[in-house]
Amino acid sequence: MLEVIKAKKTFNPDSVNEVQALRGVDLNIKAGEFVTVIGSNGAGKSTFLNSVAGTFLLSSGSISINGTDVTRWPEYKRAANLGRVFQDPLLGTCATLSIEQNMALALKRGKRRGLGFGVRVQDRDLFRDQLKTLGLGLEDRLSDRVGLLSGGQRQALTMLMATMTRPDILLLDEHTAALDPKTGRKILDITDAVVRRDNLTTLMVTHNMNQAINMGDRLIMFHQGMIILDISGKEKKGLKVEDLLERFYTLRGESMATDRMLFS
Repeated sequence: MLEVIKAKKTFNPDSVNEVQALRGVDLNIKAGEFVTVIGSNGAGKSTFLNSVAGTFLLSSGSISINGTDVTRWPEYKRAANLGRVFQDPLLGTCATLSIEQNMALALKRGKRRGLGFGVRVQDRDLFRDQLKTLGLGLEDRLSDRVGLLSGGQRQALTMLMATMTRPDILLLDEHTAALDPKTGRKILDITDAVVRRDNLTTLMVTHNMNQAINMGDRLIMFHQGMIILDISGKEKKGLKVEDLLERFYTLRGESMATDRMLFS
């Protein structure tokens, strides 16, 4: 589970460039819950994800994962507990290594690696079995360099690698935004299947309102560094894009036409 209490993050404090990116965020996510995160540019959603990951340390407040306070832990220390997929398909893998070498590194996340580097026979069987679930034929290309794969194939591989060791929390930062629509839908299908299969606690940031509504158990909306909407259960299942826009419009008092552009 994830517990965030009164999280604040200020960039360039006490200067003319001061930005209050998070303004006292409180959030409690249960184990196995799949939460989609939405908000316009600059709303604080990516800052929040980076704060959970340890990329940014909070200015004040606390973050706990499964009851352990990780607020002051650096990013590398939290990596053992987290899986993460970025917007850029190139960031989650090493292009010069083979598919099996990338997966071997992912399998050792959070463990002592020693001086040797190699892929065990039993690991190759595991890698093939997991790659088959993607339906992309990558199980027959274990020795191929990852740099030869398409963006969609690399993102699917990154998703698999991020979840191989069943992380305490999976962070998805607009992970389909850089893909074409067809490939993006494929990655979303893979995402949903993996999250449901392994019952992963998941935070998925997206600009796409349809994705936010149709995926996950719960939807939260950020605005000006605060959570202004938190919907789950039957209320979320019956939600439509127009309903979401109307709520956002009511909370902000701005035109719906403007908001539709902000989320596109």
